[in-house]
Amino acid sequence: MEARRVGIVGYGHLGRFLYRSLRDSNNFRVAFVWNRTPCALEDVDANLVLRELSDFHSRPADVIVEVAHPDITAKHGSDFVAVSDYVIGSPTALADPEVESRLRAAAIQHGVYVPSGALWGGEDLQKLAETNMLEFAKITMRKHPSSIKLTGEMKKRNEAVVDRPVILYEGPVRKICKMAPNNTNTMATAAIAAHNLGMDGVMGCLVADPSLEKHHVVEVEARGPLVDGERFTVHTIRKNPATRGAVTGMATYNAFLASLHRATGKGPGIHLC
Repeated sequence: MEARRVGIVGYGHLGRFLYRSLRDSNNFRVAFVWNRTPCALEDVDANLVLRELSDFHSRPADVIVEVAHPDITAKHGSDFVAVSDYVIGSPTALADPEVESRLRAAAIQHGVYVPSGALWGGEDLQKLAETNMLEFAKITMRKHPSSIKLTGEMKKRNEAVVDRPVILYEGPVRKICKMAPNNTNTMATAAIAAHNLGMDGVMGCLVADPSLEKHHVVEVEARGPLVDGERFTVHTIRKNPATRGAVTGMATYNAFLASLHRATGKGPGIHLC
């Protein structure tokens, strides 16, 4: 089988991991790498560096992977999916209804893929949503304050966390995705999976916990309707090793790479992978 050509948009920790993994792969071939600051691409083959993102058409790719910032999907996502499959590493971009609408309209021949990342049980949430058996879903993310990137008043609250956990936000996922786009991709992914509830129906909770020096914690709670007096419930807790200050846990890197292998063949629309 011919190797799939991959365009990488973003060269932070995850982008670098993907580049190094794909360049030695028999299943993929790097088509291009773009980064907002080109100087960070010193270890990338010069022939693969894309200077202007708007020139992505000049480097044909079977799949384009965004691992940079939600703004990339807002500005270029619909153009990407018009010519190739598109993997969104920052699904908080879909908290903007207009961005989501444009992507769906452009995904006619190709698919938009959202990696499961740190979300455990995403496909199970999706199945429950498809059968209308999901009444409630909540995603709680606990991280060390140094791993949480915020602005405004919430940033001040996070910086004041010293010796005990503090709930920075609890409410609909759509709102927190806009306030903390770098830290809530797992919440956005859960809302996409639980599509019968969506961004406004799935609850998100962001906790700054100074005791979490070596890992992040992601909790998923879900429940279904009463059936013969009993209710389906599930509660999972995932501990993801992470260095202090890291936005993304270590296990998420390999999970993302595995998702890239699955980001194909599902056709038009938005899919979990």
